[in-house]
Amino acid sequence: MGQCVTKCKNPTSSLGSKSESSSKSHHKKGSSAAGGGGHKEEPSAPCSKATSELSNGTKALEVTVETPVIPAMMGEPCKDECLDGDGLSMHRIDELFRCYKDEHEDAILEEGMERFCDDLCVDPAEFRVLVLAWKFQAATMCKFTRKEFVEGCKAIQADSLEGICSRFPCMLLDARGEENFKDLYRFTFQFGLDAEEGQRSLQREIAIALWRLVFTQDTPTTLEHWLDFLSENPSGIRGISRDTWNMFLNFTQAIGSDLSNYSEDEAWPSLFDTFVEWELERRKKEDEQALMAQEEEGKCTEMECPPTTDRHETEGSRGSQTWGGH
Repeated sequence: MGQCVTKCKNPTSSLGSKSESSSKSHHKKGSSAAGGGGHKEEPSAPCSKATSELSNGTKALEVTVETPVIPAMMGEPCKDECLDGDGLSMHRIDELFRCYKDEHEDAILEEGMERFCDDLCVDPAEFRVLVLAWKFQAATMCKFTRKEFVEGCKAIQADSLEGICSRFPCMLLDARGEENFKDLYRFTFQFGLDAEEGQRSLQREIAIALWRLVFTQDTPTTLEHWLDFLSENPSGIRGISRDTWNMFLNFTQAIGSDLSNYSEDEAWPSLFDTFVEWELERRKKEDEQALMAQEEEGKCTEMECPPTTDRHETEGSRGSQTWGGH
Protein backbone atom coordinates (compact mmCIF):
# COMPACT_ATOMS: atom_id res chain seq x y z
CA MET A 1 0.00 0.00 0.00
CA GLY A 2 2.91 2.31 0.75
CA GLN A 3 4.32 1.72 -2.72
CA CYS A 4 1.00 2.73 -4.25
CA VAL A 5 0.99 6.06 -2.43
CA THR A 6 4.60 6.66 -3.40
CA LYS A 7 3.82 6.18 -7.05
CA CYS A 8 0.97 8.64 -6.82
CA LYS A 9 3.17 11.22 -5.17
CA ASN A 10 5.50 11.10 -8.15
CA PRO A 11 3.35 10.01 -11.09
CA THR A 12 5.81 11.29 -13.67
CA SER A 13 8.46 8.69 -12.72
CA SER A 14 6.64 5.77 -14.34
CA LEU A 15 5.51 7.85 -17.30
CA GLY A 16 9.09 8.99 -18.01
CA SER A 17 10.37 5.43 -18.24
CA LYS A 18 7.71 4.59 -20.81
CA SER A 19 8.70 7.50 -23.03
CA GLU A 20 12.38 6.56 -22.83
CA SER A 21 11.78 2.95 -23.82
CA SER A 22 9.59 3.97 -26.74
CA SER A 23 12.32 6.29 -28.10
CA LYS A 24 14.92 3.50 -27.85
CA SER A 25 12.73 1.08 -29.78
CA HIS A 26 12.17 3.72 -32.43
CA HIS A 27 15.93 4.18 -32.78
CA LYS A 28 16.50 0.45 -33.21
CA LYS A 29 13.85 0.24 -35.91
CA GLY A 30 15.46 3.10 -37.81
CA SER A 31 18.89 1.45 -37.66
CA SER A 32 17.67 -1.91 -38.89
CA ALA A 33 15.77 -0.29 -41.72
CA ALA A 34 18.87 1.65 -42.82
CA GLY A 35 21.17 -1.36 -42.82
CA GLY A 36 18.73 -3.93 -44.22
CA GLY A 37 18.77 -4.84 -47.95
CA GLY A 38 20.33 -2.83 -50.76
CA HIS A 39 17.59 -0.22 -50.78
CA LYS A 40 18.23 3.52 -50.75
CA GLU A 41 19.15 5.12 -47.45
CA GLU A 42 16.48 6.58 -45.22
CA PRO A 43 16.75 10.30 -44.37
CA SER A 44 16.89 9.44 -40.66
CA ALA A 45 20.03 7.31 -40.96
CA PRO A 46 22.50 7.96 -38.14
CA CYS A 47 25.17 9.26 -40.50
CA SER A 48 25.70 9.97 -44.24
CA LYS A 49 28.85 10.46 -46.34
CA ALA A 50 29.21 13.41 -48.73
CA THR A 51 31.87 13.14 -51.53
CA SER A 52 32.71 15.44 -54.43
CA GLU A 53 35.32 15.54 -57.21
CA LEU A 54 37.84 18.36 -57.60
CA SER A 55 38.48 20.08 -60.93
CA ASN A 56 41.65 18.01 -61.53
CA GLY A 57 39.68 14.78 -61.30
CA THR A 58 40.86 13.77 -57.85
CA LYS A 59 38.44 12.97 -55.12
CA ALA A 60 38.10 15.19 -52.07
CA LEU A 61 38.40 13.83 -48.59
CA GLU A 62 35.30 12.10 -47.34
CA VAL A 63 33.45 14.12 -44.72
CA THR A 64 31.29 12.31 -42.27
CA VAL A 65 28.30 14.31 -41.07
CA GLU A 66 26.67 13.11 -37.86
CA THR A 67 22.89 13.38 -38.05
CA PRO A 68 21.27 13.15 -34.61
CA VAL A 69 18.33 10.82 -34.29
CA ILE A 70 15.32 12.81 -32.96
CA PRO A 71 12.53 10.71 -31.53
CA ALA A 72 9.24 11.36 -33.26
CA MET A 73 7.45 12.03 -29.98
CA MET A 74 10.08 14.23 -28.29
CA GLY A 75 8.40 17.16 -26.54
CA GLU A 76 5.02 15.47 -26.81
CA PRO A 77 3.24 13.32 -24.20
CA CYS A 78 3.26 9.56 -24.41
CA LYS A 79 0.28 8.14 -26.28
CA ASP A 80 -0.76 6.21 -23.17
CA GLU A 81 -1.40 9.45 -21.26
CA CYS A 82 -4.52 10.37 -23.28
CA LEU A 83 -4.53 14.10 -22.62
CA ASP A 84 -7.88 15.87 -22.80
CA GLY A 85 -8.52 19.23 -24.43
CA ASP A 86 -7.19 21.07 -21.35
CA GLY A 87 -3.90 19.16 -21.24
CA LEU A 88 -4.81 16.91 -18.32
CA SER A 89 -3.58 13.32 -18.27
CA MET A 90 -6.48 10.92 -17.95
CA HIS A 91 -3.92 8.20 -17.24
CA ARG A 92 -2.59 10.08 -14.20
CA ILE A 93 -6.08 10.76 -12.86
CA ASP A 94 -6.97 7.08 -13.22
CA GLU A 95 -3.74 6.01 -11.49
CA LEU A 96 -4.38 8.48 -8.66
CA PHE A 97 -7.91 7.17 -8.19
CA ARG A 98 -6.77 3.52 -8.12
CA CYS A 99 -4.28 4.31 -5.36
CA TYR A 100 -7.09 5.06 -2.93
CA LYS A 101 -10.07 3.08 -4.23
CA ASP A 102 -11.65 0.31 -2.22
CA GLU A 103 -10.73 -3.29 -3.03
CA HIS A 104 -14.33 -4.37 -3.51
CA GLU A 105 -16.07 -1.20 -4.70
CA ASP A 106 -15.15 1.14 -7.53
CA ALA A 107 -15.01 4.14 -5.21
CA ILE A 108 -12.81 5.79 -2.59
CA LEU A 109 -14.35 5.01 0.79
CA GLU A 110 -13.59 6.11 4.34
CA GLU A 111 -10.19 4.39 4.70
CA GLY A 112 -9.01 5.53 1.29
CA MET A 113 -10.33 9.03 1.95
CA GLU A 114 -8.24 9.27 5.11
CA ARG A 115 -5.09 8.28 3.22
CA PHE A 116 -5.97 10.67 0.41
CA CYS A 117 -6.32 13.54 2.90
CA ASP A 118 -3.09 12.55 4.65
CA ASP A 119 -1.20 12.69 1.35
CA LEU A 120 -2.77 16.09 0.63
CA CYS A 121 -1.68 17.23 4.13
CA VAL A 122 -5.23 18.25 5.09
CA ASP A 123 -7.54 17.25 7.93
CA PRO A 124 -10.63 15.34 6.69
CA ALA A 125 -12.79 17.56 8.92
CA GLU A 126 -11.49 20.93 7.70
CA PHE A 127 -13.08 23.44 5.37
CA ARG A 128 -10.74 22.76 2.43
CA VAL A 129 -11.97 19.16 2.21
CA LEU A 130 -15.58 20.35 2.18
CA VAL A 131 -14.73 22.73 -0.69
CA LEU A 132 -12.97 19.91 -2.54
CA ALA A 133 -16.02 17.67 -2.12
CA TRP A 134 -18.16 20.55 -3.44
CA LYS A 135 -15.94 20.90 -6.51
CA PHE A 136 -16.13 17.11 -7.03
CA GLN A 137 -19.92 17.24 -6.46
CA ALA A 138 -19.68 14.30 -4.08
CA ALA A 139 -23.06 12.87 -3.16
CA THR A 140 -22.01 11.27 0.13
CA MET A 141 -19.60 12.00 2.98
CA CYS A 142 -16.36 10.02 3.03
CA LYS A 143 -16.87 8.72 -0.50
CA PHE A 144 -15.74 9.61 -4.03
CA THR A 145 -17.07 7.50 -6.89
CA ARG A 146 -14.87 7.09 -9.96
CA LYS A 147 -17.03 9.51 -11.95
CA GLU A 148 -17.00 12.12 -9.17
CA PHE A 149 -13.23 11.87 -8.82
CA VAL A 150 -12.44 12.04 -12.54
CA GLU A 151 -14.91 14.82 -13.30
CA GLY A 152 -13.78 16.70 -10.19
CA CYS A 153 -10.12 16.59 -11.18
CA LYS A 154 -11.08 17.86 -14.62
CA ALA A 155 -13.15 20.65 -13.07
CA ILE A 156 -10.27 21.94 -10.94
CA GLN A 157 -7.66 21.27 -13.67
CA ALA A 158 -5.46 18.87 -11.66
CA ASP A 159 -4.18 15.36 -12.37
CA SER A 160 -1.83 14.86 -9.38
CA LEU A 161 -1.63 15.40 -5.62
CA GLU A 162 0.61 18.40 -6.19
CA GLY A 163 -1.89 19.80 -8.67
CA ILE A 164 -4.81 19.43 -6.26
CA CYS A 165 -2.85 21.10 -3.45
CA SER A 166 -1.95 24.01 -5.70
CA ARG A 167 -5.64 24.59 -6.47
CA PHE A 168 -6.77 25.02 -2.85
CA PRO A 169 -6.16 28.82 -2.68
CA CYS A 170 -8.17 29.34 -5.86
CA MET A 171 -10.98 27.08 -4.65
CA LEU A 172 -11.19 28.94 -1.32
CA LEU A 173 -11.37 32.23 -3.19
CA ASP A 174 -14.15 30.89 -5.41
CA ALA A 175 -16.11 29.87 -2.32
CA ARG A 176 -16.20 33.49 -1.14
CA GLY A 177 -18.30 34.62 -4.10
CA GLU A 178 -21.93 35.27 -3.18
CA GLU A 179 -23.48 32.89 -5.69
CA ASN A 180 -20.75 30.27 -5.26
CA PHE A 181 -21.12 30.32 -1.49
CA LYS A 182 -24.88 29.93 -1.79
CA ASP A 183 -24.28 26.86 -3.96
CA LEU A 184 -21.69 25.51 -1.50
CA TYR A 185 -24.06 26.15 1.41
CA ARG A 186 -26.92 24.24 -0.19
CA PHE A 187 -24.56 21.46 -1.28
CA THR A 188 -23.41 21.03 2.33
CA PHE A 189 -26.91 20.07 3.50
CA GLN A 190 -27.23 17.34 0.88
CA PHE A 191 -23.66 16.24 1.57
CA GLY A 192 -24.49 15.65 5.24
CA LEU A 193 -27.47 13.38 4.59
CA ASP A 194 -27.20 9.61 4.70
CA ALA A 195 -28.44 8.76 1.21
CA GLU A 196 -28.52 5.01 1.90
CA GLU A 197 -30.96 5.51 4.76
CA GLY A 198 -33.05 7.95 2.77
CA GLN A 199 -32.66 10.82 5.23
CA ARG A 200 -34.48 14.05 4.49
CA SER A 201 -33.28 16.08 7.46
CA LEU A 202 -29.94 16.46 9.20
CA GLN A 203 -29.35 15.13 12.66
CA ARG A 204 -28.97 18.01 15.11
CA GLU A 205 -25.34 17.23 16.00
CA ILE A 206 -24.32 16.87 12.35
CA ALA A 207 -26.13 20.08 11.41
CA ILE A 208 -24.30 21.99 14.16
CA ALA A 209 -20.93 20.66 12.97
CA LEU A 210 -21.69 21.47 9.31
CA TRP A 211 -22.93 24.98 10.12
CA ARG A 212 -19.73 25.71 11.97
CA LEU A 213 -17.70 24.22 9.09
CA VAL A 214 -19.41 25.92 6.14
CA PHE A 215 -19.11 29.36 7.78
CA THR A 216 -15.36 28.96 8.38
CA GLN A 217 -14.31 31.88 6.18
CA ASP A 218 -17.13 34.34 6.95
CA THR A 219 -18.80 33.75 10.31
CA PRO A 220 -22.13 35.52 11.00
CA THR A 221 -22.38 37.30 14.35
CA THR A 222 -25.45 35.27 15.33
CA LEU A 223 -23.99 31.87 14.45
CA GLU A 224 -22.62 30.88 17.87
CA HIS A 225 -25.82 31.99 19.64
CA TRP A 226 -27.86 29.99 17.13
CA LEU A 227 -25.75 26.91 17.73
CA ASP A 228 -25.99 27.42 21.52
CA PHE A 229 -29.76 27.59 21.16
CA LEU A 230 -29.80 24.29 19.24
CA SER A 231 -27.50 22.63 21.79
CA GLU A 232 -29.47 23.77 24.83
CA ASN A 233 -32.81 22.61 23.43
CA PRO A 234 -32.16 19.00 22.40
CA SER A 235 -35.58 17.67 23.32
CA GLY A 236 -37.45 20.11 21.11
CA ILE A 237 -35.09 19.94 18.11
CA ARG A 238 -34.56 16.48 16.65
CA GLY A 239 -33.49 17.37 13.12
CA ILE A 240 -32.91 20.25 10.74
CA SER A 241 -35.02 20.31 7.58
CA ARG A 242 -33.78 21.54 4.22
CA ASP A 243 -36.05 24.59 4.46
CA THR A 244 -34.67 25.56 7.87
CA TRP A 245 -31.11 25.07 6.65
CA ASN A 246 -31.60 27.22 3.54
CA MET A 247 -33.53 29.94 5.37
CA PHE A 248 -30.83 30.36 8.00
CA LEU A 249 -28.51 31.74 5.33
CA ASN A 250 -31.19 34.29 4.44
CA PHE A 251 -31.60 35.04 8.15
CA THR A 252 -27.89 35.85 8.59
CA GLN A 253 -27.99 38.16 5.57
CA ALA A 254 -31.27 39.97 6.29
CA ILE A 255 -31.46 40.25 10.09
CA GLY A 256 -29.12 42.54 12.00
CA SER A 257 -27.04 41.39 14.93
CA ASP A 258 -29.39 43.12 17.42
CA LEU A 259 -32.39 41.24 15.90
CA SER A 260 -34.42 44.46 15.98
CA ASN A 261 -35.65 44.09 12.40
CA TYR A 262 -36.93 40.54 12.88
CA SER A 263 -40.68 40.15 12.50
CA GLU A 264 -42.71 37.06 13.28
CA ASP A 265 -45.21 38.16 10.64
CA GLU A 266 -42.74 37.35 7.89
CA ALA A 267 -42.43 33.85 6.42
CA TRP A 268 -39.71 32.57 8.74
CA PRO A 269 -39.73 28.98 10.07
CA SER A 270 -41.29 28.72 13.53
CA LEU A 271 -37.95 27.57 14.91
CA PHE A 272 -36.57 31.05 14.14
CA ASP A 273 -39.34 32.67 16.19
CA THR A 274 -38.38 30.50 19.13
CA PHE A 275 -34.70 31.32 18.66
CA VAL A 276 -35.25 35.10 18.56
CA GLU A 277 -37.40 34.93 21.71
CA TRP A 278 -34.77 32.79 23.43
CA GLU A 279 -31.92 35.05 22.35
CA LEU A 280 -33.59 38.29 23.43
CA GLU A 281 -34.37 36.78 26.81
CA ARG A 282 -30.77 35.61 27.15
CA ARG A 283 -29.46 39.09 26.34
CA LYS A 284 -31.86 40.66 28.83
CA LYS A 285 -30.56 38.40 31.59
CA GLU A 286 -26.99 39.19 30.63
CA ASP A 287 -27.67 42.93 30.83
CA GLU A 288 -29.33 42.54 34.24
CA GLN A 289 -26.42 40.48 35.54
CA ALA A 290 -23.93 43.03 34.24
CA LEU A 291 -25.83 45.86 35.93
CA MET A 292 -25.97 43.98 39.22
CA ALA A 293 -22.24 43.28 38.99
CA GLN A 294 -21.54 47.00 38.50
CA GLU A 295 -23.69 47.92 41.48
CA GLU A 296 -21.97 45.34 43.67
CA GLU A 297 -18.59 46.63 42.56
CA GLY A 298 -19.61 50.17 43.45
CA LYS A 299 -20.78 49.14 46.93
CA CYS A 300 -17.55 47.30 47.63
CA THR A 301 -15.53 50.34 46.62
CA GLU A 302 -17.45 52.62 48.98
CA MET A 303 -17.01 50.24 51.93
CA GLU A 304 -13.28 49.75 51.39
CA CYS A 305 -12.39 53.43 50.85
CA PRO A 306 -14.60 55.93 52.79
CA PRO A 307 -14.33 59.60 51.75
CA THR A 308 -11.22 61.44 53.08
CA THR A 309 -13.19 64.51 54.24
CA ASP A 310 -15.25 62.45 56.64
CA ARG A 311 -12.08 61.03 58.21
CA HIS A 312 -10.56 64.51 58.75
CA GLU A 313 -13.80 65.87 60.22
CA THR A 314 -13.92 62.97 62.70
CA GLU A 315 -10.31 63.50 63.77
CA GLY A 316 -10.91 67.26 64.19
CA SER A 317 -13.92 66.74 66.39
CA ARG A 318 -12.02 64.33 68.54
CA GLY A 319 -9.20 66.83 68.99
CA SER A 320 -11.51 69.66 69.99
CA GLN A 321 -13.15 67.47 72.59
CA THR A 322 -9.75 66.59 74.08
CA TRP A 323 -8.42 70.14 74.28
CA GLY A 324 -11.72 71.50 75.38
CA GLY A 325 -11.48 69.59 78.65
CA HIS A 326 -8.64 71.73 79.95
